[in-house]
Amino acid sequence: MSNVEAGRAARASGGPWLLVAAAVLLCLQWVGVWAFGGHPGQPFTALLPGLCIFGAAFLLTWAAEAAEKDIPQSVAIGILALIAVLPEYAVDMYFAWKAAKDPVYTAYAAANMTGANRLLIGVGWPAVLFACWFKRRQKTVRLSERNSPEIITLLVATLYSIILPLKSTLSLMDCVFLLSLFGVYAYMCSRAEVEEPEIVGPALIIAGLPALWRRLAVAALFLFSAFAIFISAEPFAEGILELGRHWGIEEFILVQWLAPLASEAPEFIVALLFALKGKAEVGLRTLVSSKVNQWTLLVGMLPAAYSLSAGHPAAMHLDARQAEEILLTSAQSLFGIVVLMNLTFSIPEAVMLFSLFTTQMFFPQTEVRYSFACLYFILSVGLMLAQRDRALHLREMLARVIKTVGG
Repeated sequence: MSNVEAGRAARASGGPWLLVAAAVLLCLQWVGVWAFGGHPGQPFTALLPGLCIFGAAFLLTWAAEAAEKDIPQSVAIGILALIAVLPEYAVDMYFAWKAAKDPVYTAYAAANMTGANRLLIGVGWPAVLFACWFKRRQKTVRLSERNSPEIITLLVATLYSIILPLKSTLSLMDCVFLLSLFGVYAYMCSRAEVEEPEIVGPALIIAGLPALWRRLAVAALFLFSAFAIFISAEPFAEGILELGRHWGIEEFILVQWLAPLASEAPEFIVALLFALKGKAEVGLRTLVSSKVNQWTLLVGMLPAAYSLSAGHPAAMHLDARQAEEILLTSAQSLFGIVVLMNLTFSIPEAVMLFSLFTTQMFFPQTEVRYSFACLYFILSVGLMLAQRDRALHLREMLARVIKTVGG
């Protein structure tokens, strides 16, 4: 069945339209509060704008998927990658912008960035395989050589990120390197073989509309979602900080784990839907690509926002806690790359990623963060030595990437 035929069937069922309406209503409740100058008390100070971001993230995800029908692939890669993580960017860019005026916010920018990245690998990747096993008893997910750009880019970004805690700054030099790295990644993706986009759910009914109406619908969803996120980012970020002070919970912890949930959830759900439909490799590939976007674009944009707010080139200075969090995130990222290096993701590997992530959450002490970082590094080296085929796959992927860039 073609996407158009499937879209007609989806529209006839009515279910996807209800999901679109629900997401729009989640946005409208905060748009209304904002328009009338309302100031809800706790816990709604963070909850209402958070729900708005949650709804807008779904709308952006569906619009971005449907847009693949019309946007040339060479253009779509960069634009859609940015759109997909716009909710996460909005909150983190706000913290980075405020950090130039109040250094306290530097910690929150680092917390949100590290939390979002660790959630993707520690929860998102394993969840795809767990869902696949639950539905179909499939114990492995296999990627292909087409995923070489993601894995190599992620490896380079991770190796570079290890120097960030050593120099204890995020500077415009880091911005230039990471954004350039993403540019190379986008170029490699634009040269990849054109594939029929995998579209499901509400995105399918949008993609199945006549061309003019589809483009108008996509444009309207982009504009509405971007506006909803723009007016929600500041109250959501400040609401989380106020919530922590109100309930006596460390603000750093809430920003690190609660804030990313609103923006990451749609990506997780879409990936899980792919897994439940027997397309776990598509779901995993989606989250690996999201990790690349966040570990290059998101991290690279932080010092840019900071410098713009300061009015001159400036570096964000990281304290010991922030440096530890980035080191731990880098170590987890390296282990995740080594796990995928043979283009196979198994249940034991998923359990290990999930267990290590959930265990470290309960022990926020400095010694524990360093211990887990060391453990990730040791496991990465051990896995490479124990299974030499991973190094062989890495060389093959690197050669493929070099050929793509050079060609």
